[in-house]
Amino acid sequence: MPDLQLHDDGQLRHLLSLSGLGRDRIGGLLDRAAALRAAARNGELPPLLAGRTVVNLFFEPSTRTRTSFELAARRLGALVVNFDIAHSSTRKGESLDDTLATLEAMQADAFVVRHKENGTPLRLAAHVRHATILNAGDGNRAHPTQGLLDLLTIRDRKGHIDGLKVTICGDIRHSRVARSDLHGLAAFGVRDIRLCGPAHLLPAPDEAPGCTLDENFDAAIEGVDVIIMLRVQKERMEGAPGLDEEAYFAHWGLSAARLARARPDAIVMHPGPMNRGVEIADEVADGPQSAILDQVANGVFVRMAALAELLQR
Repeated sequence: MPDLQLHDDGQLRHLLSLSGLGRDRIGGLLDRAAALRAAARNGELPPLLAGRTVVNLFFEPSTRTRTSFELAARRLGALVVNFDIAHSSTRKGESLDDTLATLEAMQADAFVVRHKENGTPLRLAAHVRHATILNAGDGNRAHPTQGLLDLLTIRDRKGHIDGLKVTICGDIRHSRVARSDLHGLAAFGVRDIRLCGPAHLLPAPDEAPGCTLDENFDAAIEGVDVIIMLRVQKERMEGAPGLDEEAYFAHWGLSAARLARARPDAIVMHPGPMNRGVEIADEVADGPQSAILDQVANGVFVRMAALAELLQR
């Protein structure tokens, strides 16, 4: 994976996963996002992507990711094309590889790809000629820009990342966000990572080396610095029994009383969309320890940084 992501000179060629990128490269992207954020606040964003064309290829629904990628590209001066899946030739049997080749022949410079199947962005990256691929989420495998914006939010709020205690709670088995967060946290040397949820929604131990797996949320949240809540992804659980939302919240929902078990300055995060009253209470989602809207805002600048890193050559 890392070799496919990099040019021969070691610069990023595609952004497919945070796995293997290392602390320095990930930290550089965070620093670039922070610099672009500062420039935007001063009304001094440079048109780094002027003359570039970015195509959004979203084969799954998205609000935050698609919108923030579009805003990021446009604010840096790029032309953005939102590919209309419903009316494309893929509905007539054209392969995704052929669709990509057609769009690349029209001088598209970057493809932002979200797909329900694991490995689709990786496969497309192996076939493009000159364009770059940015993974906007594939199956339950990876969501690298979400991982980056989560890291930036943690660094903003806590001042550092290494040495923190982090709990991720919810449907981790089906979560690409959790996997990218784990890759990013590991790159920064975070050693105390606790994964919590119902047994059937926890990953296999070999999928989360070095992490503590726990079904007891009260124990898993004790004394932590960062809490990342995840929704139950019912759309990825074919044939699974219905969710008893009240029982789920009682065991794994983040209430104000449960939050009190964490450190007093602990922050609460959620990649969205939130199911209020299922995995998180209103008073927590909207409370002073919530960094959820910071995550949303940081998503635009992280995606600016990723696009600039890949296209400004």
